Amino acid sequence: MGAGPAHALYFATYEFAKESFGGNSSGHHLVAAASAGACATIAHDALMNPFDVIKQRMQVHGSVYRSVADCASKVYRAEGMRAFYISYPTSLTMTIPFQSIQFATYEYLRKVLNPSGQYDPMTHIMAGGVAGAFAAAATTPLDVAKTLLQTRGESKDVRIRNCSGLVEAWKLIYQRQGIAGFAKGLQPRILSHMPSTAISWSVYEYGKFLLTRENLDKQPIMT
Repeated sequence: MGAGPAHALYFATYEFAKESFGGNSSGHHLVAAASAGACATIAHDALMNPFDVIKQRMQVHGSVYRSVADCASKVYRAEGMRAFYISYPTSLTMTIPFQSIQFATYEYLRKVLNPSGQYDPMTHIMAGGVAGAFAAAATTPLDVAKTLLQTRGESKDVRIRNCSGLVEAWKLIYQRQGIAGFAKGLQPRILSHMPSTAISWSVYEYGKFLLTRENLDKQPIMT
């Protein structure tokens, strides 16, 4: 729920920003790709963050929520609208670096593996998978803190319940688990992001290919 519209907004914002920043010109434009990815992330997360909070609450062991609507209603009554965006700054702190790294890596690999720029499914799969894995590994410490903040309302630990920001979450994680706590979930995070980003880029590039071909077919033949 919310993923479809959020992803549509995400890629639309990315393409608009990349064009505005000059990322579609020849050569490698890593800064343009990274900046466009950051813009896309801000738009996407603004729409998706409340759904992400609800998902995290319902996945907590012992969750008493019967449905998405029930969860949203109870969280709102107990904690207010702020609960749905308490992790938004942290989410942006994590997802902007993640998406900036992913987009820059993907665009670089795409141009290296396929200099012609023609539609090539294997290139999009490989570049997308590697970009997702690299970005996931680099931002795992941020993801650990984000998860703690999103699930704090369900914790019986007073310090976790009162945790209100990224720095405080990091301090708590370090005190409780040490350096190893920041790598919690690293392997499954990489393994989940590799196929998902590979599929996401492949589907997106295929959609662009179809739309481009359709537009070319509609152009009148000049005689």
